[in-house]
Amino acid sequence: MWSGPRNLSTAMMYAFAQRSDCAVWDEPFYAAYLQATGLDHPMRDAILAAGMRDPEAVIRACTGPVPNGKTVFYQKHMTQHMIPGFDRGWIDGLTNVFLIRDPARVIASYAAKRENPTLDDIGFRQQAELFDAVCQRNGTAPPVLDSVDIRADPGAALALLCDAIGLDFQEAMLTWPAGGNAADGVWAAHWYGAVWRSTGFADPEGPLPTVADALRDVHDAAQPHYQRMLAHALRPA
Repeated sequence: MWSGPRNLSTAMMYAFAQRSDCAVWDEPFYAAYLQATGLDHPMRDAILAAGMRDPEAVIRACTGPVPNGKTVFYQKHMTQHMIPGFDRGWIDGLTNVFLIRDPARVIASYAAKRENPTLDDIGFRQQAELFDAVCQRNGTAPPVLDSVDIRADPGAALALLCDAIGLDFQEAMLTWPAGGNAADGVWAAHWYGAVWRSTGFADPEGPLPTVADALRDVHDAAQPHYQRMLAHALRPA
């Protein structure tokens, strides 16, 4: 699952974690990304201490046996983590899905946790690059889900996704226990407060938030990438 931050990505991981056949992994490349870029993110030291810093080791784990004897391996990948120098050829062997959200919502949510996000922070450019690469390899667009459709009707949206990737939909995907998941990354304490309090997907989204003037350029640069992927989104009837 290729997503930028604040895209419903954790809730989607929680949904798949409820499947009887599925193992999940939360942001496999986060530590390697921080190690390579030197960026100062919240809880940086703890993330580096807990995660795999070698991107090649992460790739081997992503493409190796599915953990815990499961048959499905849900990997919650952040597109901004796939920086130049990290091999991308390994994704050809995976089933790739793209989770998108309107840039105005992403920027408002991200800025509440980390000030002044850049275009690279929110991942739309990198997501579009990965989307184009998968399209070129497959000769057709991969499955795309927009968060607004998930929030509007989680059951219909997840059933569409499962059908698109050859899985049976399981009703268990629609709810989870409050308090987080054992697979959460160490950074969850900073970022996952709302989803920790949840027991399922939130209600339908309201009007788009107003983008601050200082972040309007970031929004406007992200919007064409979002719109191009949105044209291929799975849409519930």
